[in-house]
Amino acid sequence: MMWDTLTLYNYFMAVFNGPGFVPYGWRPKNPEDEQHLQYCQECKGFKVPRSHHCRKCKRCVMKMDHHCPWINTCCGYLNHANFIYFLLFAPCGCIHGAVILIASSIHTLNLHYFRFYANGEPMVELSILGFILVVFTIGLAVGVVVAVGMLFFIQFHEVLKNETGIETWIIEKAKTRERSESEGEFLFPYHLGWKKNLKLVFWPSGEISSNGIHWPVRDSCHQFTLTTEQLKQKALKREHVVLVTIIENYSGSWLPISKGCKVIYNIPCTDEVRIPVNVGDQIEVTRGKRHWLYGQKVAENKNSGNYQIL
Repeated sequence: MMWDTLTLYNYFMAVFNGPGFVPYGWRPKNPEDEQHLQYCQECKGFKVPRSHHCRKCKRCVMKMDHHCPWINTCCGYLNHANFIYFLLFAPCGCIHGAVILIASSIHTLNLHYFRFYANGEPMVELSILGFILVVFTIGLAVGVVVAVGMLFFIQFHEVLKNETGIETWIIEKAKTRERSESEGEFLFPYHLGWKKNLKLVFWPSGEISSNGIHWPVRDSCHQFTLTTEQLKQKALKREHVVLVTIIENYSGSWLPISKGCKVIYNIPCTDEVRIPVNVGDQIEVTRGKRHWLYGQKVAENKNSGNYQIL
């Protein structure tokens, strides 16, 4: 009962609290700071540090880690702690339940070394159907422990470094990007040491706290260290854009059967939107995998003769 209460409480708190969204049309108080921030066309405002636009929520999310279908919202600034508690308590409850069910199964089998009797009668009796259901339930419990437990490990490891899943990817690109001498080595600004990192997520108070917009940073960094790096990565990404012309129609289907088995076999493991295209459309491709390309559709503006990104 304790595990159920803790799991459900943190699950619903993660759902109802939400991740925290950047207000529509947000702008920094100092107009000069706008040059260090990305602008969101969807929300008609600037993205605060550590925020990202979620296509599912259709909002810019504070300290966005990922969009979670389990809670039908993003994991972010306001609900990160509750989400991690949920990932911890759910496997703990399943381990507890699995241990009890395994012991019951052992008693049911009447193994010589595991006989426990109360008043001369076996303590556990199960029918064949009941035994099958117990074994099936044990399998489900083990599956939850493995799947959710691994996710908890990943999330907790990120918290120890005060990173999000998106920021981990940004850091990896920052380390491989060619940097000028004036830039120096890239330092992730939010890594305050594992103790302070834990406190920032689970016990925020005093200087080790945030309002979702301003964050405590390392002494050698400032509020826009990461956002400046993101802008440079975006600029580098635009420099490597390749404009391609579509030569075959595609409906945007997740299983494009008409495109052949090789295309279906190499479908990318992602929930990103598939763009329907027609012959003659042009796409700005930023990266690609085997048989699949990533990019943005470009439409011709007949009035000006220029192109605009959809």
